[in-house]
Amino acid sequence: MTIALPVSPPLFMASDIRSVEQQWAISHPGILLMEKAGAASAELAGSLASESGEPVLVLAGPGNNGGDALVAARLLSAQGFRVDVVSRADLAYRPQDAARAWAAWRESGGTILEEIPPSQRYSLVIDGLFGVGLQREITDGDARWIEQANRMNCPKLALDMPSGIDSDSGRIRGCALRADHTLTFLGLKPGLLTADGPDYAGQLHLDTLGVDQAALPATQGFALTQLEPRHCLLPRAKNSHKGLYGHIGIIGGAPGMVGAALIAGRAALRQGAGMVTLGVLDERIAVDYAEPRLMFAAPEKLAEMKLSVLALGPGLGQSARADALLQAALAAPCPLVLDADALNLLASDPRLASQSGRRDHPTLLTPHPGEAARLLGVSIAEIQADRIGAARKLGMNHSAEIALKGAGTIIAHPDGRYAINTSGSPWLAQAGSGDRLTGMVAALIGQGMAADDALESAVWLHGSPA
Repeated sequence: MTIALPVSPPLFMASDIRSVEQQWAISHPGILLMEKAGAASAELAGSLASESGEPVLVLAGPGNNGGDALVAARLLSAQGFRVDVVSRADLAYRPQDAARAWAAWRESGGTILEEIPPSQRYSLVIDGLFGVGLQREITDGDARWIEQANRMNCPKLALDMPSGIDSDSGRIRGCALRADHTLTFLGLKPGLLTADGPDYAGQLHLDTLGVDQAALPATQGFALTQLEPRHCLLPRAKNSHKGLYGHIGIIGGAPGMVGAALIAGRAALRQGAGMVTLGVLDERIAVDYAEPRLMFAAPEKLAEMKLSVLALGPGLGQSARADALLQAALAAPCPLVLDADALNLLASDPRLASQSGRRDHPTLLTPHPGEAARLLGVSIAEIQADRIGAARKLGMNHSAEIALKGAGTIIAHPDGRYAINTSGSPWLAQAGSGDRLTGMVAALIGQGMAADDALESAVWLHGSPA
């Protein structure tokens, strides 16, 4: 039986899952996890198959993922479903449990097709080609099957992972099956939630297969599926005033980019900051008529003020003046949020980067993949190939809280912990979206929330419809 995703479920790398499977086999020699996974798959598949009367297509790969699919095929056939199993896996090279599943399918009267029948319509496709063990690019016949399945006008159910999606990173290995549903086993995998994973996984279902969750290995990652109490501010006392809720400074807004600073300032006020002062580099701007509560000060003066939080970057530019403002901000005795051109300036000067890692107060960096690539001196493709690794490296390099933005934003902490946000949507892919996040996180810190919790909370709220 699949279960709803819990609050803050842990995330497991492929190596973690293999360890769990090995430990289960040792402690439960007579109970195969493959049979449990196949039964859960058959149950969900039965509810998803259309009522067209057409058969179910099962794509079975060479490993345990294919074994899960064969168990599901056998159980569906026993329930009266017509099932076509397509596989070219060599029995001699199957893992032991998968070989047993293949033998049980044959003993039940099932047959194996070497190709997908070209003119056959199907009520459902079950993808059991490749799971968490995929270590190569998908090519040749497997790629052709995936392409054929993607074109079929019926629901598609992926087992554990959509074939072709790397379970640790979410990147596509050659090609990938675009599932409508993914039934994942034992625990959630990071690749389902970030990079290309969310576009290919469809609706997620989790089945722990009866494994005691307390026995699972400790992991540093979790899925941010909703806010926890630590992400929420305490109710405000009736007897309170603006000075209790933080004075936020935001520096940016060079000529032609003032809007970025205004967006950040307005977001900080909407998120509850007591006072917000903007230090815009375009000296022609002294008031925001749409939000007159915003105050203005010279950027250099603002960098020296006693503030609850200072944010630098929205519309900052990369001038010599901007560089000097970054140096001043790094010396500020308060939490510091760096975004946009502040990150580009940081990436271009190793001295400043070193200074950011030695601050006595929390530092938060909110890069998109391009800015992260510049900070780490690698390509954007390398960032996207391992978003979790990149975010964690940035966190350790700069002793900072990191939000690596994108599909499944990665929030990484200096101690190696990380979270993947699940609330975002493609509508965040607009100019000014990151500026809004900068203002939101600054406001939460200014109101007393810890920097790590504030970043997670702001990312979640930023991606939530409201």
